[in-house]
Amino acid sequence: MTFMASTPASGQSATHAVINQPPPLAPYDASDDPVLLEGLRREGADWAEEGVRRLGLRAASAEAQEWADQANRHEPVLRTHDRYGNRVDEVDFHPSWHHLMRTAVAEGLAGTPWAEDRPGAHVARTAGGLVWGHTDAGHGCPTSMTYAAIPALRKEPELAKVYEPLLTGREYDPALRVPAGKRGLLAGMGMTEKQGGSDVRANTTAATRTAEPGVYTLRGHKWFTSAPMCDVFLVLAQAPGGLSCFLVPRILPDGSRNTFRIQRLKDKLGNRSNASSEPEFDGTVAWLVGPEGQGVKTIIEMVNCTRLDCVMMSATLMRRTLVEAGHHVRHRSAFGARLLDQPLMRNVLADLALESEAATTLTLRLAGAADRAVRGDAGEQAFRRIATAVGKYWVTKRGPAFTAEALECLGGNGYVEDSGMPRHYREAPLLSIWEGSGNVNALDVLRALRRDPDTSQALFGELALAQGADTHLDAAVARLKDLLATTSEAGARRLVEHMALTLQASLLVRHAPSAVADAFCATRLGGDWGHSFGTLPDAVDVDAVLGRALPSAD
Repeated sequence: MTFMASTPASGQSATHAVINQPPPLAPYDASDDPVLLEGLRREGADWAEEGVRRLGLRAASAEAQEWADQANRHEPVLRTHDRYGNRVDEVDFHPSWHHLMRTAVAEGLAGTPWAEDRPGAHVARTAGGLVWGHTDAGHGCPTSMTYAAIPALRKEPELAKVYEPLLTGREYDPALRVPAGKRGLLAGMGMTEKQGGSDVRANTTAATRTAEPGVYTLRGHKWFTSAPMCDVFLVLAQAPGGLSCFLVPRILPDGSRNTFRIQRLKDKLGNRSNASSEPEFDGTVAWLVGPEGQGVKTIIEMVNCTRLDCVMMSATLMRRTLVEAGHHVRHRSAFGARLLDQPLMRNVLADLALESEAATTLTLRLAGAADRAVRGDAGEQAFRRIATAVGKYWVTKRGPAFTAEALECLGGNGYVEDSGMPRHYREAPLLSIWEGSGNVNALDVLRALRRDPDTSQALFGELALAQGADTHLDAAVARLKDLLATTSEAGARRLVEHMALTLQASLLVRHAPSAVADAFCATRLGGDWGHSFGTLPDAVDVDAVLGRALPSAD
């Protein structure tokens, strides 16, 4: 008897037919989010909508998603010396990193808003980051630092005159050359040291004056300096007059290399595409930015900018992983039904959608405050001062739990590197640590409230805009007033958490559909909620929430 073996038409083994797996997510539209687009218009950047939509399509293209994957799989490599033994201290990146950077800079996601006069420029940049961040988070570090460096650099007008036009341009020029001769520049920062961390006043790097006014030499070591291939760095060092801010170029005006010895690259939990280094300064030439002894005051505006970007990047990770989870459950079946049609899975996704909408709405409100603050609005300056620190504390804290739950929606598939979810999960904790950990931000909120009464007035003025719209919200505002009067330093986290949830709820009550706002207020403020995502009460209109969060079929 002869047995004839059948061969599947696809050429695969008969035991390896792929069924019940979702198709690739890319290409999709990262800007297909009504929360994002409504916020963009509301905060004064409606003129940027076409560009944001175009960038959203590009971010979620198969090509850009491949760039992100490759940039993280092929990590940066440090070369301390060239083949002849000369010290070079260069970091080599995969070509995909440069593709990502070139696009980000060209789309105005670095310093560009500071060169634009029209209202909404900073909002447009934030919205661009919310969609382009669907690719890779690592390259957002140098673009963020470049963005944040401009207001600090302006403390020294002569330096700003030289460097700002190149830092605010749209040309990505990665080669190490004399800054003034390049088509575009990137800026990094060297603040923390191993003995101090966030306590930068404990820094020991020393700055010595030279015979040339405003020029110093630095000697010391920095513990976390990311993106070491940037062209210039803002660095804190101890000058004779106290802690001061300095501009350190990698290449000096005469074409020689400044002393910037990279001891090693950090082996980090996430952010694998970006290089973080420990540079050593030894006779390193630096230019003073701002007065001696006022280093912290000089960089404080920088802190507001980078904290906003931490909130933005966390909101982006939430949205990106929610999209991935929604795509998976739309195409995956178990126990006789699509996952998306199963009530408990819908509860989980709706709960995640509430969190994502609150994060994105707050991010764009903070961007609007930043835009109006830099244009001289005193009320928005006070609101920005308090609300950015509050948002930085809370939204970045929610990121790791959110991405873990979104990953779980994919089950075992989400635990596999090919899904991309482990990369997002590893990235999430960074944003709570960068630019001040949770304790630093919570204490900063207390400090702002005690030193500047305008911040409290600005916050409650914002909350008053939603007064009477929801009983849970009104009760939360009353409780917040009591907490402000009684909270000690040990209770700072509790205070800031309540402040953040109240602020997010007030924004949703004013701007989101009632199904979203009512559910958020009842759960986050009213206590009708569990301790994990997927514990929404039966009264929540899950269909309405998901219809808004996942509006488009594949």
